[in-house]
Amino acid sequence: MNPYIQIEDRKIGPDYPPLVIAEIGINHEGSLEVAKEMVDAAQRAGAEVVKHQTHIVEDEMSGAAKNVIPGNATVSIYEIMKRCALDEADEVALKNYVEEKGMLFISTPFSRAAANRLNTMNVSAYKIGSGECNNYPLLKHISGFGKPVILSTGMNTLDSVAKAVQIFKDAGTPFAVLHTTNLYPTPTHLVRLGAMTQLHLAFPDVPFGLSDHTLNNNACLGAVALGASILERHFTDHMQRTGPDIVCSMDEEACAELIQSSKEIWMMRGGEKAPAKEEQVTIDFAFATVCTIARIKEGEVFTEANIWVKRPGTGEILAEQFEDILGKKAARAIAEDEQLKLFDIKE
Repeated sequence: MNPYIQIEDRKIGPDYPPLVIAEIGINHEGSLEVAKEMVDAAQRAGAEVVKHQTHIVEDEMSGAAKNVIPGNATVSIYEIMKRCALDEADEVALKNYVEEKGMLFISTPFSRAAANRLNTMNVSAYKIGSGECNNYPLLKHISGFGKPVILSTGMNTLDSVAKAVQIFKDAGTPFAVLHTTNLYPTPTHLVRLGAMTQLHLAFPDVPFGLSDHTLNNNACLGAVALGASILERHFTDHMQRTGPDIVCSMDEEACAELIQSSKEIWMMRGGEKAPAKEEQVTIDFAFATVCTIARIKEGEVFTEANIWVKRPGTGEILAEQFEDILGKKAARAIAEDEQLKLFDIKE
């Protein structure tokens, strides 16, 4: 049986349609009302999961973060998160709103206090960001909650991911892994779907997928063709919003397209190189069988001058057997333009 994890009633693995995660993250810029508008758009798009980011800045960062400016921003990471974080009451309200809309709410905790808040909120699962993949103390803390985990692995090596994997295995925590490139946006040539495949080969008993930060759905769709079971992209209700992650977000239309297209590609996977039984209607007219191209007398030798291969494929002797017939004799007189039958050949 192929590996899978389960979040509430949703099974996630190669035997099920890919799970598309709409990450509103901090795209709401600290506004609960904007966050709800994004949730509404995610529901209209058909999303099953809305993902948030839980930031309790004082527990998440030291004062040194006030001097660190991300590559996609002009102010410090401390200032960004302070501005964009929802307080506990607002985050509870957001979770309730998502669930009222019939979707699953998950979130990424960036600190121990954030993880504890989400535990108190009774979230269905935890999403671990790439920056926390090697934060082993935090991973051990989260593993103690007994909830499923989706682990992003950007900026990490297979060795550092293996340590995180072992933490969850030791705790008996159901988990999946995502390949990620943490550039916002990610240039096409740095997506590296081969790294996702490496991740799968290293941990073959774990569902895998892609957390993507490019500008369209192509990377995610390529990932599905390679076996991905989870697709995550940042999400916004419209691209005119401001914020550091809007540029690499999908809107309602792109999300709906990703859900539909990923399911179609999932259905295309697998199979074996053999005719599908449904192809018989095409085989009947497309294949060729051996036919007479001249009148043949009883006892006459079959040659390329009196037999050849022609459509349709409804005759008894397929084109691939043509050379086996050459040199044999006719068991009866045969008219021109007849499909040759087995009893026409003298043994």
